[in-house]
Amino acid sequence: MAKRYRVSVIPGDGVGPEIAFPVLGVLETLSEALGGFRFEFLCLDAGDEVKRRTGVALPEETLEGVKGSDVCLFIAVGETASEVILPLRQRLNLYANVRPAKTYPNVPHGRPGVDLVIVRENTEGLYRRVEDGTEDWGVSMRVITRRASERIARFAFELARREGRGRVTCVHKANVLKSTCGLFRDVCREVALQYPEVGFDEMYVDACALRLVMNPGAFDVIVTTNLFGDILSDLTAGLVGGLGMAPSGNIGDDFAIFEPVHGSAPDIAGKGIANPSAAILSAKMMLDWLGEKRGAEVLERALIEVLKEGRILTPDLGGRAKTQEMAEAVSQKIREIAEVI
Repeated sequence: MAKRYRVSVIPGDGVGPEIAFPVLGVLETLSEALGGFRFEFLCLDAGDEVKRRTGVALPEETLEGVKGSDVCLFIAVGETASEVILPLRQRLNLYANVRPAKTYPNVPHGRPGVDLVIVRENTEGLYRRVEDGTEDWGVSMRVITRRASERIARFAFELARREGRGRVTCVHKANVLKSTCGLFRDVCREVALQYPEVGFDEMYVDACALRLVMNPGAFDVIVTTNLFGDILSDLTAGLVGGLGMAPSGNIGDDFAIFEPVHGSAPDIAGKGIANPSAAILSAKMMLDWLGEKRGAEVLERALIEVLKEGRILTPDLGGRAKTQEMAEAVSQKIREIAEVI
């Protein structure tokens, strides 16, 4: 009997729905072509439009719907992003934000051969939003704890071990932020001793930004704090073709939310031309997390074949295709691959 996964889906705002439904179609094609698993999709409301209607960007029924699912696929919300994804991460204890950056064929990019992962602590730091201020001053508290630092460091080393990656680089600014980054660095050093088969080094965040641009091949897995990880992962997305090629996962011990990181893109919303690749690659990460490795491999392979051919690509990739057309091309490749494996 096929496994059945209940997937909560938050299409959100702007290009979110324009990407979500074509990508759900790709996942349906994948399950039909391979067999062995099925999806039950539960679409939930969150974001700018919901806040305009109800006064709340993340309704309680949406949170409960997410909690009642096996996994969540989150596409994009607009100005209310901090009112939606941050509470979801914190209330569901999704402490690891995982951002792969990989160069794909026929995609305009800043550096060839990039293949690295940023593991970002996802629940504390400045994003705890412990703040105060007046019109003349403002202060934000940067919260770093041993517990959160240890579990994100361990997550990074486990990921490196599982994926056969050779090195974890701890990125910090302990020369200036001695209390917070100093603690994070020290804990990463301690955890590294428990993984002697995985290389370990460390780097200041400013030096890391420089090295990523000059020589991204020097990195395998980067583990860092919340704000630094947010900034560096957008930099690495720029190396591999932009946010349209940037998937991510928000992962805890027993639940996960996967999301493309391109946002709601209001400048192209309604045109039907948004690149679905980041959402497809986020779905690939979701399948990996669910244990459907074969499905994840076929999905990525199908996208690669469409990119290689270069005939049906969205405008940001140099083509003229609509989002739906590119998604349908990926679905067709899935059918072709399934026939020969």
